[in-house]
Amino acid sequence: MHLKITIIICTHNPRFEYLDRVLNSLKTQTLSKEKWELILIDNASFQMLSDHISIDWHPHYRYIREDRLGLTPARLRGIREAQSEILVFVDDDNILDSNYLDTVLQIAEKWPILGAWGGQISPEFEEVPPDWTKPYWGYLAIREFNRDQWSNLLHQHEVTPFGAGLCIRKIVAKEYSDLVINDPKRINLDRKGNSMLSGGDIDLACTSCDIGLGMGLFTSLKLIHLMPAIRLSEEYLLKIVEGSTYSQVILDSLRDKTPVKRSIYSEILLQIRRWLMKPRARRFHDAYFRGFNLALKEIVTLSDNRAVENLKFQSNRV
Repeated sequence: MHLKITIIICTHNPRFEYLDRVLNSLKTQTLSKEKWELILIDNASFQMLSDHISIDWHPHYRYIREDRLGLTPARLRGIREAQSEILVFVDDDNILDSNYLDTVLQIAEKWPILGAWGGQISPEFEEVPPDWTKPYWGYLAIREFNRDQWSNLLHQHEVTPFGAGLCIRKIVAKEYSDLVINDPKRINLDRKGNSMLSGGDIDLACTSCDIGLGMGLFTSLKLIHLMPAIRLSEEYLLKIVEGSTYSQVILDSLRDKTPVKRSIYSEILLQIRRWLMKPRARRFHDAYFRGFNLALKEIVTLSDNRAVENLKFQSNRV
């Protein structure tokens, strides 16, 4: 039977109780297991996951060890190994609704103009989150909405699917692989060990627009994102705000959207606003701009280097 979907789980040192729940949600999918395959990418975990995790309950399973550390290398390995035309990336803390895969196929057939799509991502918190954390939940890949939406334009954050439960046509995934494989900026643009960089999932989804397809979000696609208590600490959230901001600015520049340097007047207003903030809000403000300014500095340096190389090239031609 022709496989219609490939599930790719990329994991590095997972919480086994979380990963067990992820796999149990796959066991109960309404789509017959004969129509999809399951690939577990063990991304340089300290212990071999094959000794602790069993996926032989699935008729089309593969356990693959990827020793190059990083979420992007793990995704690229999954793309290379996938045998179907629709790929679904499931994080090691994502609990899919039982009809998720059936719904993925329905969307794929009804919306051939889309190359990437996702759905609603609801949190399950290990501990009750403090109220002050709510403005930062978007950084934790939490997304709930009440209407379907799509676009074929880049830089449309509100319709760009996140990596949790991300659905990609194989043609888009292959194009992304070719784009990333020799680009050190892109290949490092996501989680790597304790790094808080992100954006690889956004880059992957946006590749759909590069080849003339669109991106979409659908209310009928639902999953639960398990949230350990550590992700609600101020220290963790500050790191993820800084890392995510840096990554987004770098990714925008790779996709021809370079940030505009602030004027002196704007800088003065920004500093006044900062000093009027409460201490915690100021810390998050500073984290955001640390990431922003670091990315901007790298973009300017790269642009200057390219200008120098271009001058050398022109000189050689003369």
